[in-house]
Amino acid sequence: MSEHISSSSAFPRLGPPHRSILELIGQTPMIELSGFDTGLCRLFVKLESQNPGGSIKDRIALSMIADAEARGVLAPGGTIIEATAGNTGLGLAQVGIPKGYRIILVVPDKMSREKVQHLRALGAEVRLTRSDVGKGHPEYYQDMAERIAAETPGSFYVNQFANPANPLAHETGTGPEIWAQMEGNMDAMVCGVGSGGTLSGLGRFFKKTAPHVEMVLADPKGSILAEASRSGHVGEAGSWLVEGIGEDFIPPNCDLDLVGSAITIDDREAFATVRELLMKEGILAGTSSGTLIAAALRYCRAQTTPKRVVTFVCDSGNKYLSKAYNDFWLQDQGLVRREQTGDLRDLIARQAVRGEVVSVEPGDTLLTAYGRMRLYDISQLPVLTDGRLAGILDESDLLLATHDNPDGFRRPVSEAMTSRLETVAPTAKIADLMPIFRKDHVAIVVEGEKFLGLITKVDLINHLRQSVA
Repeated sequence: MSEHISSSSAFPRLGPPHRSILELIGQTPMIELSGFDTGLCRLFVKLESQNPGGSIKDRIALSMIADAEARGVLAPGGTIIEATAGNTGLGLAQVGIPKGYRIILVVPDKMSREKVQHLRALGAEVRLTRSDVGKGHPEYYQDMAERIAAETPGSFYVNQFANPANPLAHETGTGPEIWAQMEGNMDAMVCGVGSGGTLSGLGRFFKKTAPHVEMVLADPKGSILAEASRSGHVGEAGSWLVEGIGEDFIPPNCDLDLVGSAITIDDREAFATVRELLMKEGILAGTSSGTLIAAALRYCRAQTTPKRVVTFVCDSGNKYLSKAYNDFWLQDQGLVRREQTGDLRDLIARQAVRGEVVSVEPGDTLLTAYGRMRLYDISQLPVLTDGRLAGILDESDLLLATHDNPDGFRRPVSEAMTSRLETVAPTAKIADLMPIFRKDHVAIVVEGEKFLGLITKVDLINHLRQSVA
């Protein structure tokens, strides 16, 4: 007879099996960051990325659906509609779809493809809309969601920005958890504002429980909230790439009177911090976490007495692999600086000298070439032999070689590639690229016999945009 082993003694972090994944929402772990310079302070992060849906928004999704059911405004088989940066939508879908609700989510088009794909895989209906318009525009995501709800019988418009069940989830759940984990010993709480629920819920909890705890607002550069908290002035919003926090208005759920201080973080610092977090602490976090941790580090370093400071890893970085963790995307956005040469090499997105070029060899099959085009979302491939340029293969070459013969995919690249090439030297002028682009070709940059890389129309557009940003 096997000996019974108590999970509580042998594995203290384990509990018995749960009946539903929804029971795993909340009670997330807390760790202290040890790899950063925090001055006299100690900095702790609560890993909301460990919620089942991968973000802090799981908490409010559960709370808002339960509240709507209790109030009778969400009937069985009804439709849940919401405007979301993605994470609230993921939480609503995870909670609502197993209960039989239809989920319609309006998502701004700047959100990562991973979030959109995750939402659709869960069974949610996603309506993408513009991210470059403000409140009052018919395509503004909140206005669109409200309009869809008004036109959909039996629907419940969640409206996380004004729903009192949102901050309540943090006042009664997240706040008490943090206080317990910190054993009643903390001095500051750093958080951002998307809907305002986290800031207001935590602020209310600490105001009652530990009024000495300072609420620190971390806000992206371009958002109006930091300045509004400092001066009461609501200025004109700019733009930012961090997802999920920052606003162009003050949400009804956002009580800025609870804020003790506000710190503005630009995109470059936020993205650099979230990458540093992965390298130094092994934590794969989302972009809003970069804003929060950068602000928390600034706060810590500015203190003249030791303090215990808490912030969040709001969501998992696996939702941003195509953005924050994609070096080429960061370069396109001007968020990382490469060494500049002052010539056309500065326009090459994937440089051969850095081993970044995606290529094929003449003996590779067209099927191999097609697979690489699809995998890397590119439309042309340099054909290299021992690092030297032998030709170029684009979608047109591939189509002409295979359109009337499926077996054409087995043919070698050498039979379909273009080998009569028009090249430019790195010292050529930008104006020299225009005749090439007018012929719908890519610019092939070579120095002597050395292949340096390709320049596409999009590469030139990115260069021109960054020069005026």
